[in-house]
Amino acid sequence: MEKIILWLLVIIGIILFVISFKKPPFKNWIIVFLLTSYFAEFLGVLVVEEKMLEYPKRFLSSYFSSSILYEYLLFPVVCVYFCQTTYTSKFLSIVFQCILYTSALTITEVFFEKNTDLIKYHSWTWMHTFISTFILMMFIRFLIQMINKKK
Repeated sequence: MEKIILWLLVIIGIILFVISFKKPPFKNWIIVFLLTSYFAEFLGVLVVEEKMLEYPKRFLSSYFSSSILYEYLLFPVVCVYFCQTTYTSKFLSIVFQCILYTSALTITEVFFEKNTDLIKYHSWTWMHTFISTFILMMFIRFLIQMINKKK
């Protein structure tokens, strides 16, 4: 069952990836996607190496100890959508939307942790996921805003 879920997530991720880059400005979304991938992989490896959580069933499991599907595709695509929907928003709206996106990701992760072998928490909790995802998404959002102001 886990392999089916992983392949469905790959397909959904690729479709969302293609759709997300149709909205201008294209360069912003590439930067957001790549920065999110970089930081997510860096933090993901730290968490897995510290044995705070593990991914018993992984996409390309023989090559990576962390979840490359989440860190290189799904989370960066969600972050692109977050940045797109908050592109012209004020601070409180950005925070509110970040809470919504982060909540959706956290609820999904908790569902997978409880009902599948895709992820297993050890010392990690849903609160760690929520806080780290929220901080990373806000960091990327304000980083792209700073990059755009330097023009």
